[in-house]
Amino acid sequence: MVAFFYHDNKDTPENFTDEHSSGTPVTVERLKQLGVLYYYVTSNEQLNSIAKARNYKNRDEITLNLDSFNGDLGAFNAKMAQFYKEHYHEDEEIRYIVDGEGYFDVRDVGDQWIRAKLNAGDMLILPAGIYHRFTLSSAQKNIKAVRLFKDEPKWEAINRDTDKVTEARSDYVRGIAV
Repeated sequence: MVAFFYHDNKDTPENFTDEHSSGTPVTVERLKQLGVLYYYVTSNEQLNSIAKARNYKNRDEITLNLDSFNGDLGAFNAKMAQFYKEHYHEDEEIRYIVDGEGYFDVRDVGDQWIRAKLNAGDMLILPAGIYHRFTLSSAQKNIKAVRLFKDEPKWEAINRDTDKVTEARSDYVRGIAV
């Protein structure tokens, strides 16, 4: 079941896949104010309808678990650490969860983390320029997701610690400031 809440900010390199709920819920309406959209998708027809309405032309499927790294725990842990590093993209990030469980964290305007706990059927759309990060949940350490794209995917993660500000980031900040 989907849940949105403020992160407790008590994560460490050893426990960042734990829930970390502060106990303060966040509404879907609050997420919309940040440009984050949530859908619960119950069929391929609904998924295709959303994709068509938002002009998504391409998609692929990704599975993240230890098996998808041929049991290489070092490679798996390195990829999870990379995904958990705070970053943004110049394109929307769209994920539809087919199976498993994971967390997307997004920054609100007060620079606090909001955590979205996603399961099968959940779809999250993050706007270009929003700082975010992702991790699997410690309960499952497995996720299968469909990724959707308007054009060819742009995979460049622009990490916050680089202080790089692109047009996508500037547009995002201006858009939520109104």
